[in-house]
Amino acid sequence: MYLFIISAEVLFWVFVVAGLVARYMFGLKKLGGLLLLFTPIIDILLLIAVFITVRSGMEITTATGLAACYFGITVAFGHRLIKWADVRFSHWFGKGPKPERKYGAAHAREERIGWLLHLLGWAIGNALLLAIIVYVGDPQRTAALEGIMQTWAIVLAIDFVVSFSYTLAPKKHKHKA
Repeated sequence: MYLFIISAEVLFWVFVVAGLVARYMFGLKKLGGLLLLFTPIIDILLLIAVFITVRSGMEITTATGLAACYFGITVAFGHRLIKWADVRFSHWFGKGPKPERKYGAAHAREERIGWLLHLLGWAIGNALLLAIIVYVGDPQRTAALEGIMQTWAIVLAIDFVVSFSYTLAPKKHKHKA
């Protein structure tokens, strides 16, 4: 399953970069858009691999749980990641404006939005983990998944503290002396 997760991550970025290269370096906007459309298909294939693994009776490991987490995170953050890469490719190869760094209230807002997306990814990933646990119906086989759910809840809480701390102590622009 680790191989599926790594392959999905690599393929995600291969299709993102290929789509952006087609769009900005070769001026093939339709092909670029088509290549970017393959990114959700990769997630669906990973999800299918997870359910085939579970259904076949194979051992459910941490990797099975990480695949569900990966799916939740890519669904929540995928569009944002592609947009982030698109802005940079546009600047580097398409004469687009330089990406702006955010400070103060704007940065704090971005951090809060990032946490809300993390919460969405957590909810999707945990829904999948819970679906697997219920489907399998064997607590011994799914113990690793429950551990992942607990660990991820702790990570989400830490991310909340960090992300919302910028509301109280905004990131300041560093002035050159």
